[in-house]
Amino acid sequence: MPRKILSDLRIATMQAADVPYGMVEHGAIGIEDGRVAWVATVDTIPSDWKSVEAEQFEGRLVTPALIDCHTHIVHGGNRAREFEMRLEGASYEEIARAGGGIVSTVSATRAVSERELVETALPRLDRLIAEGVSTVEVKSGYGLTINDELKMLRAAHRLEKLRSVRIRTSYLGAHAVPPEYKGRADAYVDEVAIPGLEAAHAEGLADAVDGFCEGIAFSPEQMARVFDKAKQFGLPVKLHAEQLSDLGGAKLAASYGAISADHLEYLGADGITAMAGSGSVAVLLPGAFYFLRETRKPPVEGLRAAGVPIAVATDCNPGSSPMTSLLLAMNMACTFFRLTPEEALAGVTREAARALGLADEIGTIAPGKRAELAVWDVTEPAELAYRIGDNPLHRRIVEAAP
Repeated sequence: MPRKILSDLRIATMQAADVPYGMVEHGAIGIEDGRVAWVATVDTIPSDWKSVEAEQFEGRLVTPALIDCHTHIVHGGNRAREFEMRLEGASYEEIARAGGGIVSTVSATRAVSERELVETALPRLDRLIAEGVSTVEVKSGYGLTINDELKMLRAAHRLEKLRSVRIRTSYLGAHAVPPEYKGRADAYVDEVAIPGLEAAHAEGLADAVDGFCEGIAFSPEQMARVFDKAKQFGLPVKLHAEQLSDLGGAKLAASYGAISADHLEYLGADGITAMAGSGSVAVLLPGAFYFLRETRKPPVEGLRAAGVPIAVATDCNPGSSPMTSLLLAMNMACTFFRLTPEEALAGVTREAARALGLADEIGTIAPGKRAELAVWDVTEPAELAYRIGDNPLHRRIVEAAP
C-alpha cells in the first residue's frame, strides 16, 4: 500500500498531554498500510519520507474520526405521534394505553424484515458519517424475542458491509420486559434474554452485552445473571445505569469490569468509586436528558475528581433521543453538563474508543493507530462543540488497514 503524507494541518491528536487537545501546530501525518506511521511538524518529516508528495490542507484542523459509542439506530417505526401527544398534554399512561412507549417500537421492529431494518437505519447512519464518524455502536433491544433480537444484530452487521464504517454490536436483550411477559421479568430473563445471548454468541453477532438496570426494567440481581453468561463467553459488558434512580447498577457493572456505564444521572459516590476502580467509562447521553426534559444531571465533578473517563454519545433512539448528530451531542454535553470543549471532543474520540474496547486501534492520532481522521473547516477545536446545527466537516479519511 503506498505511503501518504497529509500536511499543513493543525493536529488535535487527542492524546493526553500538557498541551490542550494534544495539539501539534504546523503538522503533518504519515500514513502507511492504513495506519499512522508518524506525527510531526512539517519541518521534521522523516528523511526517508522526503520523496513522498504531500497532500496540503491549508492549515485546517484534523482530529481523530468521531465515534458514537451508544446508539439504537436499528429499529422499526418512530414515536413522533407520541411526542406530539405529550406536548398536547397526554400523560405517560394515556400514551401507553394508546399503544405508545417502548411497546410501539417493539411492535414496529417485530413487524419488519431484516432488510427493512437496514433500509431505515441507513439514513441515520449516513447522517453520522457525514459528521466525520467512522465507528458506531449499535444495540439490539427492540425485538425482545430471540429471533427478533438476532434479526436486529444481523441488520447492524449488514450496515458495515454497505458503508465505510465500523459497527460494534451490543446485545441488549435485557432492555425491557415485553407485554407477553408483563409481571414475569425473571421468566423473561430465563427464557429470552439469556438464551438469546447464547444464540447471538453462537452466531458471532455480539461484541458486547448491555442491559437496562432500572425500576421499569431489570434489577441488579437479574442483570447479574445476564452478565454471568456474558462472562462465561468472554464478552465485555456495559450497562444503562442510574438514569432514573440509583439502584447500584454502575457498581454492579464495575464489579464485572464493565467497559462502560451509561446515562448516570443518579450515580452516587459509591458508584463513582467503583467505576474508578474498574476503569469503566462514564458515557453521558445529553440527548435523552434534553428530550425527556430531565433536571437531574450526571455528577460530572465527581467523575472528574475520581479520574473516571467520560465519553459522549447520541443515544440515537426513537423514544428518548431521536438525534443523529454527534456534534450536537457535544454541544449539549457542554451546555447541560458543563463539560469543556476539550472534554467533549475527547468524549467522542479517545474516551469513546475506550468505551468500546477499541482504545488500542482508534480514538487518538498516534503511530500505530488506524488512520481514521476528520478534517474540519474550523479555526479552533472548540468550534466543534460551540456551533449549533453546523457541520464544518471538510473531509472524512478512513484508510483500510490489514
